[in-house]
Amino acid sequence: MNFQRPRTEDPEINLIPLIDVLLVVLIFLMITTTYSKYTELKIQLPTANAPPAQHLPDSIVVGVTADGSYSVDGSLLHGRDVPALVQALRGVLHGRGGVTLVISADAQSTQQSVVNVMEAARLLGLSRLTFATQRSDAS
Repeated sequence: MNFQRPRTEDPEINLIPLIDVLLVVLIFLMITTTYSKYTELKIQLPTANAPPAQHLPDSIVVGVTADGSYSVDGSLLHGRDVPALVQALRGVLHGRGGVTLVISADAQSTQQSVVNVMEAARLLGLSRLTFATQRSDAS
């Protein structure tokens, strides 16, 4: 007679099929998911009827027209890129410190034109920026 207990092997869980199934589900989700950008949001920007700002004594006014032309303190620039803006602003600065840059952009000007002015200010180390606006007719 055999009185020994039968040897039982420890049960083991095979994770390889589970990993395979999870990878297939992950691939399925990646393929069927749609990534959409909300590029056409209808936004109405807020308006403010603040009192007019006092004249800034040490300021440089950069004008941006609707077609993307720039003017620095009333003189029209020939170039429409950041290096031309940097050169013109450097000529107007003359080592003055604490200058406020006033961006006076047309309502129909492109956003890239305004960003170019901000980039030129960053390259020159100008950290004080403001935007010129006009009062709305509704007030």
